[in-house]
Amino acid sequence: MTSLKRLRTAALATALALTALGIAAPGSARADEQYFPLQSYRVGPYAAGGTGFFGGFIDYLNLINTRDGGVNGVKLTWSEGETQYEVEKGVEVYERLKNEPNIAAWNPLSVGIAYAMIDRITQDKVPLVTINHGRTDSTDGRVFPYVFPLLLNPYSETSGIVNYIASKEGGLDKLKGKKIAVLYHGSPYGKETIPIYELLAEKYGFTLTQIEVPHPGNEQQAQWLMIRRAKPDYVVLRGWGVMNPVALKTAQKTGFPVDHIVGNVWSNSEEDVKPAGDAAKGYTAITTQASGNSYPVVQEIVRTLYDKGEGNLADKERIGSVYHNLGIVNGILNVEAIRIAQAKFGQRTLTGDEVRWGFEHLQLDPARVEALGAKDLFHSINVTWDNHEGDGYVTFQQWDGARWNVVSDWIAPDWALLRPIIETSAEAYAAEKGITLRTAADAETVASGKQAAAQ
Repeated sequence: MTSLKRLRTAALATALALTALGIAAPGSARADEQYFPLQSYRVGPYAAGGTGFFGGFIDYLNLINTRDGGVNGVKLTWSEGETQYEVEKGVEVYERLKNEPNIAAWNPLSVGIAYAMIDRITQDKVPLVTINHGRTDSTDGRVFPYVFPLLLNPYSETSGIVNYIASKEGGLDKLKGKKIAVLYHGSPYGKETIPIYELLAEKYGFTLTQIEVPHPGNEQQAQWLMIRRAKPDYVVLRGWGVMNPVALKTAQKTGFPVDHIVGNVWSNSEEDVKPAGDAAKGYTAITTQASGNSYPVVQEIVRTLYDKGEGNLADKERIGSVYHNLGIVNGILNVEAIRIAQAKFGQRTLTGDEVRWGFEHLQLDPARVEALGAKDLFHSINVTWDNHEGDGYVTFQQWDGARWNVVSDWIAPDWALLRPIIETSAEAYAAEKGITLRTAADAETVASGKQAAAQ
């Protein structure tokens, strides 16, 4: 595995030790390589998410290198810098790695770090991928050409959750008079959806209570006493890390029924429910990708990597878990963007702006998803120059005490409602920053950028 990373001659243990210290593995880039700087977090309160996601991402990059020799002969390389999910450390890793040659894209998996990078990566002309999270209005590619909240943004997630609750009640008209409480993580990520819940409450007539849980969320007794007094019909859990199992256990102590708690996309993993024990049984959460190891791409990763002792997860029990599979899907999306861009610009190392063009043409229909070994793992994606998310399809899964089971069809958000809100916000940002709105013609123009393509 390490022969495909920047540190080609070191042992895997050494590379992981460097990762834990936040030190990028040294090495000189080659002209036939495409590099991913990873602002990962493998220690701290959110380590479960970081190890699972970045483990899956690296597993997929390693699969492409091992099985295919890279993308059309271009090897995929990477190094990690430990952030502990802290903005300052994420920015430090960015500053340390930004001048590495042949950068394809940044994938920090952190709203705070992503916010801090938007101006920087726009100047650098390198894509920033914020899969399932990030700044909502970055969906508008007219204003944010280099930011890609792939699969799901916070507002489309919120719309999907409200639509799901409505389906349980018999329709959107049945939400009138209902009470919904949102328990959210006290961070930029957690606060991102406050205004959209307010809008949907006004639109559909439900009573809304929004309650903050300070980072990291180890203590929630006061918040659940507030919920008990409010007597909501549903609680939406917009948590992260340790906050989630604590919420489920505290809900049980205060007598709130777990089958009326709906988790968001960062409250939907095995690591969120297993520590809660019986308190999690019957809990439902939204997801953009299924869990389990039965999908061909996951099985191929097991055969190609783990059976040879080269997988990235230390615990094989986590293969096919929610975070691991999200990392694999993220790997698919990054690699396919490179493949699509190569089809236009040549089978070579690409500039960041060329990779941006690839992301803006990242259209994977269900047939292509199946060909990639990911049928039913995720639905599809249809990114365009002005829509950097895709179609926003989600499904819902319920924990039975041992595994997640899908309990809904794929659900699309209310784009007729959301898109004008997104555009208004993006246009306000553009006015504040003095940004001229891009056109389709602008999107087709590719700059050479600071990273010259290897010919």
